[in-house]
Amino acid sequence: MKKNLIEKLLPIFASMAWAFLLGILIILFTEGVPIFKDYSPIKFLFGAHWYPVHDPPEFGILPLFLASLIITIGAIIVALPLGLGCAIYVSEIAHPRVREVVKPFIEMLAGIPSVVYGFFGMILLAPILQKLLHLPIGLTGGTASIILGIMALPTVASIAEDSLASIPKHLRVASYALGANKWETITRTVIPAAKSGILTAVILGVGRAIGETMTVLMVAGGSAVIPKRLFIPMRPMTATIAAEMGEAPMGGSHYHALFAIGLILFFITLGLSLLAEWIKEK
Repeated sequence: MKKNLIEKLLPIFASMAWAFLLGILIILFTEGVPIFKDYSPIKFLFGAHWYPVHDPPEFGILPLFLASLIITIGAIIVALPLGLGCAIYVSEIAHPRVREVVKPFIEMLAGIPSVVYGFFGMILLAPILQKLLHLPIGLTGGTASIILGIMALPTVASIAEDSLASIPKHLRVASYALGANKWETITRTVIPAAKSGILTAVILGVGRAIGETMTVLMVAGGSAVIPKRLFIPMRPMTATIAAEMGEAPMGGSHYHALFAIGLILFFITLGLSLLAEWIKEK
């Protein structure tokens, strides 16, 4: 009796995820699409100015999109070598007792609230970069990239480590039998065999970075202009929504424009998730 009840409930629970996803999509479409009745989609996507309080307002999200793109690429440049290095050490080099200690600490980084990372970037990292690089201000896209790279590190490291650990032992043994040393076995046998899992880790790390809000709001600088270099103040799309939603009149053009940004972010993260699943299956 209990088994039949559980078997009937499980599909319902599984379908709830689809229901929530569909509900989010409906709300984003309902509140975001009306902006295009009064504002051209081309100007919205490729406009170089975001001035929502001007008369008339300008809702060009190109500076916001480029800021998100640059910060995310910088974050992956930071997270990939660190995350992959951690994964290789934990999976291939560390003693089992060391592995039992190190891996939980890496995964614990994912549980730290983003506002704590933001405080770390504002108080410690930003002044250091400002003095080191002779910047007028330490709150820049580069600062946000470093912090987001640290935040994405546990995602990249954990998934990459699982992928490396899943490689059959006989591949390593065969490599040693052919005369390869440990490092050659890791770089020429294990990593190529686990490349799909590593790519999945990178894509999910990108999704983690591009969807982060509080940290970039605190440390990216908040300047909605087209970024011409890494270490200048920027305002990504997520930070724009968080900073301006409380000031936007409900039902107004500014309000609908922020929901339209959320809709674009939704499709970006959905595309990254589908790409990760496709690579995983391949």
